[in-house]
Amino acid sequence: MSDAPIDHSRQDHVKFRRLVERAQRLPPAPTAIVHPCDKVAIESAVEASRLKLIVPILVGPEARIREAAAGFDIGEFEIVDAAHSNDSAAKAVALVRAGRAEALMKGSLHTDELMAAVVARETGLRTARRISHCFIMDVPDHEDALIITDAAVNIAPTLEDKVHIVQNAIDLAHALGVTDVRVAILSAMETVNPKVLSTLEAAALCKMADRGQIVGAVLDGPLALDNAISPEAAAIKKIVSPVAGRANVLVVPDLEAGNMLAKSLSFLAGADAAGIVLGARVPIILTSRADALLTRLASCAIALLVAAARRESPTAAIQ
Repeated sequence: MSDAPIDHSRQDHVKFRRLVERAQRLPPAPTAIVHPCDKVAIESAVEASRLKLIVPILVGPEARIREAAAGFDIGEFEIVDAAHSNDSAAKAVALVRAGRAEALMKGSLHTDELMAAVVARETGLRTARRISHCFIMDVPDHEDALIITDAAVNIAPTLEDKVHIVQNAIDLAHALGVTDVRVAILSAMETVNPKVLSTLEAAALCKMADRGQIVGAVLDGPLALDNAISPEAAAIKKIVSPVAGRANVLVVPDLEAGNMLAKSLSFLAGADAAGIVLGARVPIILTSRADALLTRLASCAIALLVAAARRESPTAAIQ
């Protein structure tokens, strides 16, 4: 592969490029790449290693890994042989438990296979936190990156689940260097309606933040999407708050809403979406084979920033 740096001449995806640059100032994170048995997974490992974002440990059937790596130089990478995808996931999790890896990265196995090993009660990577997923969206013409949660793990989260989902997202924002974290709890409207559960839960979450049960950010909700991110829409609705029109974290009511929101931004607004799973002992990089290389590298950069934050505050990972 070329040793040339990322091309910064283009003006698109600037937020992801800045994330990569920020992460490159840190020591790379030893990362167990789970079942990297296709070209995309190998390319991600090689490029993220070249940019000093990760130190890859390839976990999977060695013969299949070497076949997928044809044309790539993986001579310096450690390979941990595994029999099949489930064994790959189990051995990668074991590397984390042994202190040899600070992050996990999904290769060419199903997400369910990886997460089953992560959440295993006796041998997994559970903490007191609920596991949740965050999309970090680089939306053209929008000033800040947007964190959207949860659009990939929790299907119909309860209010208790949402406390963890919100706190995970806040902690992520701080790890990314956001000093003013503004969380919008989304619904279809900006008023509390007893017939719409998401508005009641939004109000409860905001009061819980007032009482110190959620920390590190300013919350407001319920907010509709328009008055969460558009100052003009917030002004028209006469909503006065430090969050309305300026949110940088969007908490959706359920997975369906979050998935549609994230994909709408990707396919209608040309946004790129990096992804990370939080709430386990280490960050988990979930990428898709359809993701652009820069998006996959941004996910690695995000994991490194989260891992670095946990190096500075080890107890944060188990709270």
